[in-house]
Amino acid sequence: MPIRRVWAPDIDFAGLRRELRLPGEFPAGALAEAEAAAGRAVTEAADLTGVPFVTIDPASSRDLDQAMHLSRRDGGYRVRYAIADVASYVRPGGPLEAETWVRGQTIYLPDGRIPLHPPVLSEGAVSLFPDVDRLAVVWTIDLDAEGATTAVSLERARVRSRAKLDYVTVQREVDAGTAGEPYQLLPELGALLAKRATERGAVNLPLPEQEVERDGGGWRLVLRAPLPVEEHNAQISLLTGMAAAGLMLRGGVGLLRTMPPPKPEAVAKLQAAAKSLGVLWPAGAPVGEVVATVDPASPRGAAFLDQAAELLRGAAYTAFDGPLPEITGHGGVGSPYAHVTAPLRRLADRYATEVCLALAAGTPVPAWAREALPRLPKTMAETDRLAGAADRGAIDLTEAVLLHDRVGEVFPAAVLDDDGTIAVDDPAVRARCKGALPLGARIRARLTVADPATRKVQFELA
Repeated sequence: MPIRRVWAPDIDFAGLRRELRLPGEFPAGALAEAEAAAGRAVTEAADLTGVPFVTIDPASSRDLDQAMHLSRRDGGYRVRYAIADVASYVRPGGPLEAETWVRGQTIYLPDGRIPLHPPVLSEGAVSLFPDVDRLAVVWTIDLDAEGATTAVSLERARVRSRAKLDYVTVQREVDAGTAGEPYQLLPELGALLAKRATERGAVNLPLPEQEVERDGGGWRLVLRAPLPVEEHNAQISLLTGMAAAGLMLRGGVGLLRTMPPPKPEAVAKLQAAAKSLGVLWPAGAPVGEVVATVDPASPRGAAFLDQAAELLRGAAYTAFDGPLPEITGHGGVGSPYAHVTAPLRRLADRYATEVCLALAAGTPVPAWAREALPRLPKTMAETDRLAGAADRGAIDLTEAVLLHDRVGEVFPAAVLDDDGTIAVDDPAVRARCKGALPLGARIRARLTVADPATRKVQFELA
């Protein structure tokens, strides 16, 4: 039997934008400031244009925050990570800074993004495009042969990326053994850092993500698992975030991304789920080590990882200036950690980076950055909730539109959670299903509700 193409010719996401009151156009004052800043010449900074940095992002990305260069050094490694220097283009106290506080972060919807900064900066003068000089904050992190950090420095510098690469292309080159010199070490170093993360108790959940993507003139839902190079690339960002947290904790001022460690009763519940799902959990093995052995493509593996995600709750931004906060670590990272690698897309990173620059140089933290720290946790929590609602709302709407004319049909699915959440094979829908549902089981589910107006999809056990 031929597979039915599950596709929606038209979905209107404008209602979701109105419902969530997402920002629209930038105010005139913010735009004028951004355009003036974009036209300024690159200011004096250390010259690192001779380092062949490259960017690695999704193919469609134009707001390029990070560029990397990896090399061997003294039996170990040197990581150079260039981060777009947004603070050099946003004037403290100006209308552009005020508008970025309203927005908090870039919010992504299938029909377009709601950017944190005007595109003339975020997709223009500040983005780390190839073959043009750009201002960046460059982290240089030296590691020994085991992947342990031995030295950290950072500075403002002029950089010149050599290539705009995407994950699919890089993965293909890595598999073929033709990866270029600036990122040739990425699989080796990424795997080494991932091993260290597991040993320190980090929990990395390789869950496939639901995404709404264009399909010709319409839309479809896909379930996309991260490529290995994406996981390796994430380890470089995590390495930098841990270095930033270390600087701030030693300096007694900063903004951490924190998460309490999993509670013993939650781990015990996950161990019980592992037993019922047939997931091997050796005595004394930490959660992250067990998670790393699970196949997310299998129904039982997917159900176990869905349960494991319950351990990673309570993430927050924690500001401090003087006494250290009660919680300084991040339960998912297994270490103190800070957000500093995405300032084009996330407000907090601009201020945290400025703190790190001052601490590394032994100079006072600029007043505009220091005074912002106590306000950032609330602002980031609010915008995180808004971004999550936009993402979930877009997926729920797409699911309902794709299925609205198929009520009564039966779909093969897997049970992900004991609350009745199932994952339908095709289209890539997650929804609630009524009935007695054994965790990790394969079932046949009958669609009973698919209402685009309420964005509700409901199944029952067939």
